[in-house]
Amino acid sequence: MRPLDGVRVLDFTHVLAGPFATRTLADMGADVVKVGTAERSGSNAPGTPYYLMWNRNKRSLALDVSTDGGRAICRRLCETADVVIDNFSAGVLDRWGVGYAATEAANPGVIYVQMSGMGGDGPWSKFVTYAPTIHALAGLTRLTGVPGREDIGLGFSYNDHQAGLHAAVAVLAALAARRRTGRGQRIDLSQFEVGVNLLGPALLDYFVNGRAVAPTGNKLPYDLAAPHGCFPCAGAASAEVADERWVAIACMTDAHWQGLRRAMGDPEWARAEAFSNVAGRAAAANELERRVAAWTRELSAEEVMARCQQEGAPAGIVQNGVDLAERDPELAHSDFLMEFADPHPTVGRTFADRLPIRFERTPCDRYERVRHIGEDNAAVLSDWLGMDADAVERGERDGTFR
Repeated sequence: MRPLDGVRVLDFTHVLAGPFATRTLADMGADVVKVGTAERSGSNAPGTPYYLMWNRNKRSLALDVSTDGGRAICRRLCETADVVIDNFSAGVLDRWGVGYAATEAANPGVIYVQMSGMGGDGPWSKFVTYAPTIHALAGLTRLTGVPGREDIGLGFSYNDHQAGLHAAVAVLAALAARRRTGRGQRIDLSQFEVGVNLLGPALLDYFVNGRAVAPTGNKLPYDLAAPHGCFPCAGAASAEVADERWVAIACMTDAHWQGLRRAMGDPEWARAEAFSNVAGRAAAANELERRVAAWTRELSAEEVMARCQQEGAPAGIVQNGVDLAERDPELAHSDFLMEFADPHPTVGRTFADRLPIRFERTPCDRYERVRHIGEDNAAVLSDWLGMDADAVERGERDGTFR
């Protein structure tokens, strides 16, 4: 038994934020039925990396909700589900006739998670959003750049992942509440507000001090720490930027600095009075980092990390995909990266990262490959609605299930 065995989740999500939420629920045992259509394109197409990455452990139902028959089946599925979740712009499910108000009357225990970009109402509720626009609007792009450059920001869909985790936690909380009250509820999750919520100290700084925080790159805006940054290392496979080797070093305390000194062989320059305390090191950060970089350039990133960690100085290789997949001993030890035993019917071999949570009594160690659109039509419609094979075949022929 897994923690969420028996929980039925009807999944209308797409791209990353929503599918990441439902993947988390599926990994923990929920019966997640992903509703889609073979006509989906772009990052939602069934063979794309996004689709393959975020839709494992789910069953796939092809359903055309533009038809009367498709909408009727959709209503029945919503009335059977424990959880209905979407991350469309606000109002899409209402237009399909399966919004919360319509469904709750027949299924008072249903939990509806609507995780739109800007929330269910408000002046921006109809905005079409993706991670880069959410990052920008929420202030994350500005704060994660470098001084003098406010156009860099986060390069990956960080807020999508955070919104997905928020949605998964919201589902768990609503299930717990339903156990007490017997009733479900609608959950309005604004991905934009998730992003603003991540600003933390920057918001406090503005409200208390009236100061708008500027980007600081690898420097810490509120703590004194030096050296604190990424440093070049030897061992690049070529002159290409992508092959450069770097290591992150973060000396948060004087003890960390003493450890770094020992790792470097306690050179004479490191014994200077100016570097004896964190205030002095921070004031002379540019010179200090130049000196540390001269040392790291002569060693591999692996050697720098090993020497620093042995002496109690926090350091870590700036790893790339090859490092993670082929060289990282920690991931290899836990078998965190895995290949699905069952090849995908059109893509072939596919791979995944495991759920990074280990339950002692209810292990979540089952991983099923991403299903092709409509691959589970017969099983899902039989399990959820009691439909027989002939009815499913008729629906597939007339285009309802496509």
